[in-house]
Amino acid sequence: MKHQPRLLLASIIAILGILISPFIQPAWLFSIFVISFSAVLYLIRGTQYISLALGATALLYGIGLLPLVAFGATVAIVTFGELAYRAGGEGARAYIHYTAGSSGGALLVMAYLGNIQPLVLIIGVLVALMLRCILDEREDAYMIIMLGVAMTLFLFLELDFQVDILLLFLAATIALLFGYSSYRVGAADLSGLFSGALIGIILIVFADVTWFLVMLAFFIIGSASTRYQYARKKTMGVEQERGGARGYKNAFSNCLVGTGAAVLIGITGDPVWTALFIGSVATATADTVASEIGVTGGRPYMITTFKPVPEGTNGGVTLRGEVAALVGSVLICGIGVALQIIPFELFLIGVFAGVVGTNVDSLVGATIENRGLIGNAGTNLLATLGGGVCAVVLVLVLL
Repeated sequence: MKHQPRLLLASIIAILGILISPFIQPAWLFSIFVISFSAVLYLIRGTQYISLALGATALLYGIGLLPLVAFGATVAIVTFGELAYRAGGEGARAYIHYTAGSSGGALLVMAYLGNIQPLVLIIGVLVALMLRCILDEREDAYMIIMLGVAMTLFLFLELDFQVDILLLFLAATIALLFGYSSYRVGAADLSGLFSGALIGIILIVFADVTWFLVMLAFFIIGSASTRYQYARKKTMGVEQERGGARGYKNAFSNCLVGTGAAVLIGITGDPVWTALFIGSVATATADTVASEIGVTGGRPYMITTFKPVPEGTNGGVTLRGEVAALVGSVLICGIGVALQIIPFELFLIGVFAGVVGTNVDSLVGATIENRGLIGNAGTNLLATLGGGVCAVVLVLVLL
């Protein structure tokens, strides 16, 4: 995202528009005003993407899909965050400025509109930080960030989930400390920091801190298995990139299903979603240790043909990898029992689902990923979904 003073000026003008928004009703009338203003901005060099973002977001507000507080907070988060980021210089430290600017701006706007939503604010800021990091060099970053934040705020406002402010503060503190620690030790990059913190807050707020601890255990086990015989794997050319530092793709592909289960348990209270959680996390753990340890177990065999294939081939399995998957699944489900998230009956189901999900990963890798239809992140997501669904089906049939 390039430094463009005109883009910042346009953003400031947009904030001024928020100040008058409560006085321009109905919503479609204000929307027409913003869209017209955006059309003029579009003609100014360097403001095309912000004009498109403002116009699209205003349109969503005008047709009633986006509440005024979501529209105002979105513009405040992205605008004040960007202003603060540029004032803070370049590099990782600038994101501290982004956090302060976006949080302060959104809080002021929410207070002005008389609708302060702490959970929505925190989630929106984290989404903005994550997207800002991922899209740093893209010309259309401003537009994507604004639309992404707007849709996120809309979703969480619609959920209308009530959370104790102290719990939210503790959740944010724990999740951010975990993300920062992972970044400092090289286990995660900046996008992994923000996505991990986002996942952590959702787990703690919608479910319980113990759910976060299970996910944390997966991360620790996965990081340890990555370091297992790392020098040898590097010689073989099958080591994790960037020394094993996880990014947003790894975080969401392995944790999205479990995070969704946490939201569902928080909204419905139905314990069946606990099975979805433990099955998906057991799969993520089992698959990670199977990949990282199994690759050192000699010549792998393709899961679909049982013919030998080179090390690191998608869909290749080894006996060591299968044993590692079982051990990983047992470990994570055992932690779930120890933390009283699941009963012992669900422990056995979770272990089985983790191993099944691991082999779903191999099957998808052999049949779909090798054809270039999806990437590794897509394979992991389908595998965790498969393991989670397997656990749910077994619970509904057996328990």
